[in-house]
Amino acid sequence: MLSLCVASVAVVAAGGLIQVSFGSYSMSALQAWHAVFNPEVLFEPRAWEAFVFGAELPEMNRRSLIVWNIRLPRVFVAVLVGMNLAVSGAIFQAVTRNELASPFILGVSSGAGLAILLTLVVFSGLSTVLPLVAAAGGALAFLVVYAIAWKNGTSPVRLVLAGVIVGTVFQSLQTGLFFFASDIGVVQSAIAWTTGSLTGTDWAQVRMALPWTILATVLALGSARQLNVLLLGESTAKSLGMSVERVRFALSGIAVLAAAASIAVAGIVGFVGLIVPHLVRNVVGSEYRKLIVGCLFAGPALMVAADVGARLGLEVLVGSSTQVPVGIVTGLVGGPYFLYLMQRQDALGEI
Repeated sequence: MLSLCVASVAVVAAGGLIQVSFGSYSMSALQAWHAVFNPEVLFEPRAWEAFVFGAELPEMNRRSLIVWNIRLPRVFVAVLVGMNLAVSGAIFQAVTRNELASPFILGVSSGAGLAILLTLVVFSGLSTVLPLVAAAGGALAFLVVYAIAWKNGTSPVRLVLAGVIVGTVFQSLQTGLFFFASDIGVVQSAIAWTTGSLTGTDWAQVRMALPWTILATVLALGSARQLNVLLLGESTAKSLGMSVERVRFALSGIAVLAAAASIAVAGIVGFVGLIVPHLVRNVVGSEYRKLIVGCLFAGPALMVAADVGARLGLEVLVGSSTQVPVGIVTGLVGGPYFLYLMQRQDALGEI
């Protein structure tokens, strides 16, 4: 457990250093590191008031301004998104008792994507509140999934099947909406949202995601016992006095909250909620307090590393400064990883 946390922190630190060192304003890694740990920023209350509450920025040198106001927020957003998606995936996997469950599988991501496209293509006047629309779309999609799965109660299998159905329908509607978008800028913006992107994120996104991340994390850690009991099966949980349907719905609400906080600032980033809980489970086991803590460290490590690849991958490979959506990188990593798992494990799916 300790080695996982230490390794994850090291990956985040290394990825963050790379992120703050590269950009149109050139500086060395040492200069970037000095800017990060500039005491005139670190110990300046007015600077933190500006970062956290949106107040006016105090004067600072150019390197510190670029690092703290432009480059570091992207790293912080990646950390928050990784935490949220990993915790959300871990909870959904307990609710469905299936290690292949994730916000994407259960329709949350598809609902958010459809809400984003509807806003951009049909209700463009709401584009200023796009993050809130995305979060509302994800929450509404899961309510639809839950309603479809309900038949004198729900079951893990029915939830997964309903999620697949809703996700497929919503993705088809997303594809259809692209034909009604005549503005290429709208299409590019929609693609960035539906594939997941951290390009252009700043402190506003940090301020938006941070309180919901803290709330979802506290609720998830406080629900570790209920998550462990759910893994024992419905009959065992009921014999222990648990109201399975109420607990399942409440836990799903926490997972939707965490996923929505991520979608609201970065769009739909696939595979993180699927990969990270599985990797952490292999290291720390299925006890959910340890699992959630591990996800809180491993999720940011994967997201920060993927965002480094999204930002600098094409520059390293072909010399292009074009940035790709981070969701493409996580997909390229996640797909081969699960092919590897399929070859290694005979029983993949149920926890």
